Amino acid sequence: MYLRLTDEQKMVRNTIRKFVENELIPLENEVLKNEREGRPSLSDEKLEELQLKAKEFGFWGINTPEEYGGADLGQMMMAIVLMEVSKTFVPFKFGGSADNILYYGNEEQKEKYLIPTINGEKKSCFAMTEPDAGSDTRNIKTTAVKDGNDWVINGEKTFITGGNEADFVMVIAITDKEAHTRTGREGVTCFIVDRDMGWKSEYIHTMGEWGPAGLVFDNVRVPEENILGELHGGYKLGLEWIGFARWVVGARAVGTAERLLQMAIDYSKERFTFGKPIADRQAIQWQIADSAVEIEAARWLTLNAAFTLDQGEDNRHLAAMAKLYGANMGNKVVDRVLQIHGGMGYTRELPIERWYREARLWRIYDGTDEIQRMIISRNLLKGHVKVGDFI
Repeated sequence: MYLRLTDEQKMVRNTIRKFVENELIPLENEVLKNEREGRPSLSDEKLEELQLKAKEFGFWGINTPEEYGGADLGQMMMAIVLMEVSKTFVPFKFGGSADNILYYGNEEQKEKYLIPTINGEKKSCFAMTEPDAGSDTRNIKTTAVKDGNDWVINGEKTFITGGNEADFVMVIAITDKEAHTRTGREGVTCFIVDRDMGWKSEYIHTMGEWGPAGLVFDNVRVPEENILGELHGGYKLGLEWIGFARWVVGARAVGTAERLLQMAIDYSKERFTFGKPIADRQAIQWQIADSAVEIEAARWLTLNAAFTLDQGEDNRHLAAMAKLYGANMGNKVVDRVLQIHGGMGYTRELPIERWYREARLWRIYDGTDEIQRMIISRNLLKGHVKVGDFI
């Protein structure tokens, strides 16, 4: 067992770190100003420019298979990259990628949806959550009824990331009510639905600087060939999409917490009270120490979840752990850092309050804290995993 990054991994990390420091962090004041004045954080043109710069560094389709023009660096490298990119709040993401479940499409679907998404020509979103079915996915109400060669979809989805900008949605709907009522898992199907087929999106305002969407399907007709994967096999696809998203939250929390902790360290050396820097105060030192320990713990949980996936093993238990611990760690760290900065931390002159608002979402989306605890405890109590298995 070798618990260090390889030379190649270090090279990738350092290159990403340089890109973040030179290209993204310098944009932070502009982003804060835009947001204060009610404008988009970054224009689409600026985001595209940054993505092309990243492509010059070799970062395009980080997790996309080589046959589709990607780098296919694997989950471990994806985690490392996300940790570095999350050291800034500039809303940047690398180009050349697509949702993991889109790869289950047939050749026609890949040509029409997967490849254009990878190339940046189309934007997608995934819709499972409903007003009465958040973490309780068995309670979804959206239906798809067969009518000739089409399926007619009716229902409402909510808190859909990317739903306001998406050209098409991968939506989960009940296609066999009896099977779904009996099992809660079977009888649901995933459909690829173009926006011009008739669904509508509504912006949801949040305490953060971005908003998800509510999606409305009112007799939206979808052709049979737009079923993604197998008929009645949508629940499995949904779990795979969510499973990937969970450990990613842990990675983002680690990167953000690292940046915040460094801000606290720097500020504590500069801020004097009663003739001494606050870095000399035990109260400050302990907050810094606790944050450092928790960040490292979250890092290893996240890397283990990503490594396990790279080995072709089931990482759902570890992904739940990484999300639960990482999300809570991030919230603790940002709270401490704001406290260390005092009144300045509360102002919009610094990005701390922005991260404070953003971090609160980590404990809710892609499965709440309570759901992660339920998953972890159930796996242990039912013997699906054993204590100490993942070493």
